[in-house]
Amino acid sequence: MAKPTTRPCSQYSLDALSLLGQLVREARLSRALTTTDLAARAGISRSLLQRIERGDPGCSIGAVFEVAAICGVPLFESDARLLTQQLGRQQEKMALMPKASRPGKQVVNDDF
Repeated sequence: MAKPTTRPCSQYSLDALSLLGQLVREARLSRALTTTDLAARAGISRSLLQRIERGDPGCSIGAVFEVAAICGVPLFESDARLLTQQLGRQQEKMALMPKASRPGKQVVNDDF
C-alpha cells in the first residue's frame, strides 16, 4: 500500500503543533541558538527544524520531542521524579492488558 501524500489532521492537532513550534522557536531564540546550531545538536537537518518551528504535522515525533527537550520546552511534567512515577503507573496499566497489545521489549546493545 502506498504511503498517503497528505493525512487529514484535526484543527486541534494543527493548533497544538503550531503552539509547540512557536514555543520551540521562542526557547531557541531566548537561548541565542541559531537554527544551524540547534539542528546540529539534535542531529537533524536545518530544514526539518524549520518545519518543526512552523508546526508541520509531517515531522517525526522523536525529532520534535528531542528539539523541545534541548530547548527546555516542557512536554509533560518538568520534574523528572514525577515523570518517572507517571511512566511507572502507565507500565503497570500496560501489564494488565493482553500481551498482543503491549509494546515489545527491545534489547539495546550498548557494548562499544
